[in-house]
Parts: sequence; structure tokens; C-alpha cells
Amino acid sequence: MVITKDMPVSGIANSWDKTKEVFKKYDVPVNSNMALKEILQGELLDLLISDLNKVIGSSRTTCIEGG
Repeated sequence: MVITKDMPVSGIANSWDKTKEVFKKYDVPVNSNMALKEILQGELLDLLISDLNKVIGSSRTTCIEGG
């Protein structure tokens, strides 16, 4: 699965414990139910999503649409 801007922070943090350090780096509260796109925008959002996907070992090339 690829982490996207529409996913809630708490859902990501609860699914992948190692993402909590990434959220800490970006000063994003792990207990937030807001989607990533509601917390950060632009380049910061892109960097956060990239870092989150790196830490869980996922990318668009490793995942297929819808699964």
C-alpha cells in the first residue's frame, strides 16, 4: 500500500509504528484524525509523503492501483 495525501495521520501511525518518527520530524501530531493534505501543503506535503513511504518500504512502483 502507498501512503497518500488523503490518509489520516492517526491511521498511518497506527498501521505503521515506524512512521511516528517521520511525523515527529515534521512536527505532525500522530493522534490527529486529519488527512495529511489538511496539515501540510506543497513541497512539505510531498516530502512528508515521500519519507513516510520510504520508511514503510512502499512506492508507486511497488504497488498497483487499488491494492
